[in-house]
Amino acid sequence: MRSSDFTQGKILSPLIKFALPVLFAMFLQSLYGAIDLMIVGQFADAANVSAVSTGSQAMNTVTAVIIGLSMGVTILIGQELGNRSYEEVGKTIGASIAMFAVIAVIMTTGMVLAAGQIAESMNTPAEAVSQTIAYIKICSAGSVFIIAYNVIGSVFRGEGNANLPLITVAIASASNIAGDLILVAGFHMGAAGAALATVAAQLLSVVLSLLIVMKSKSPYSFNPKRDIRFNKSRIQEIVNLGFPLALQDFLVSMSFLFIIAIVNSLGVNPSAGAGVATRLSHFIMLVPSSFSKSASAFVSQNYGARKMQRAFKSLKYSIFLSISCGIILFYLSFFHGSILAGIFSNKPAVIEQAADYLKGYAIDVLLTSFMFCFVGFFNGVGKTKFVMVQGIIGGVGIRIPLSYLFSKMKPVTLFHISLATPCSSAIQILLLLTYFIYLYRGNRWYSSAQASKS
Repeated sequence: MRSSDFTQGKILSPLIKFALPVLFAMFLQSLYGAIDLMIVGQFADAANVSAVSTGSQAMNTVTAVIIGLSMGVTILIGQELGNRSYEEVGKTIGASIAMFAVIAVIMTTGMVLAAGQIAESMNTPAEAVSQTIAYIKICSAGSVFIIAYNVIGSVFRGEGNANLPLITVAIASASNIAGDLILVAGFHMGAAGAALATVAAQLLSVVLSLLIVMKSKSPYSFNPKRDIRFNKSRIQEIVNLGFPLALQDFLVSMSFLFIIAIVNSLGVNPSAGAGVATRLSHFIMLVPSSFSKSASAFVSQNYGARKMQRAFKSLKYSIFLSISCGIILFYLSFFHGSILAGIFSNKPAVIEQAADYLKGYAIDVLLTSFMFCFVGFFNGVGKTKFVMVQGIIGGVGIRIPLSYLFSKMKPVTLFHISLATPCSSAIQILLLLTYFIYLYRGNRWYSSAQASKS
């Protein structure tokens, strides 16, 4: 349960040791929605599969905002620990709790009230509307647990502790499986049962996290009575770092919702197939995503300690490891997509559509294996505004218009529509490389204010 100091010693082995628990935790967390879809696909009809697919995509959009904001906590804590500013860490944690408590209330109320409008805006097939609304309402009611889990995880990733989130999410995933089997397979509650099981699992993960936190050792002191307050300057720092990422994640997720809306208009089987492929893509992208988060934690500490050469080396190792895994994932997804889709559905029409859509994600995993590592690096050095800009350009400026254009090509296929995603990633890579070269050649990593303090 100890925190890790990434500012000294070896780089490759600590990076791998940190990335693996992050990967496994993300894998298990992805099982929440995947198990829902898998069990619903086996014990319910295509309408319920479409409902879980559409509803979970809507929830993922909101969760992406929370993850983006909480990255501000991860980055700030990492930089404070790297700079040995231990007294500031407790203030950061306390301010983040106060801020996210307010967000939880707003998010829960807004999502529950807007569930019907959300389902309608996503062109949900008529057969799946009621189930989709029920799924969104139930998951939204448990938003406070989703937020709490991500905030707790962001704190521990910032201090280099990836084991706690792994342990709690592993136990919660097991409870989610049990809940799905009871409510969906046993009581035939369909999408609503899957949502209830997911919320219960999130609640358990939060409770377990808090219990373990109370017994774990940290290099800083945190006093709830003293530190949990609306510290204006601290909240502003978190927002300055996290809001650009939250906005980017929101708009990028909206671009995927736009694609889902296009696919939903093609009928219930393409809708269900795209939902299966999208769920599989979450697993495919786990490796590059885990290295992105690991690079961010590793880089933020070394940036705070002003050890940029170690930060550069961690980026290089992250890219190498991520691309090595990405090649394998590409092969499995592009050439054996139907086998993977069969895990989540036993309907031949749905499997065929899912395999077709998955090919685009297979191409994208090669690009994101490179791109996500650079995103993690820029997050670690606090260049989150640039991360936001490049993400919006790719997600909104490229992915949305291309997906619409490809949907008008005859014959309309999910593979053509899915190609919009790797096209946007290619543009983002060019932007990331250009900005990196600009900063590297001019040694512009630190602001003038930061340079004056050294």
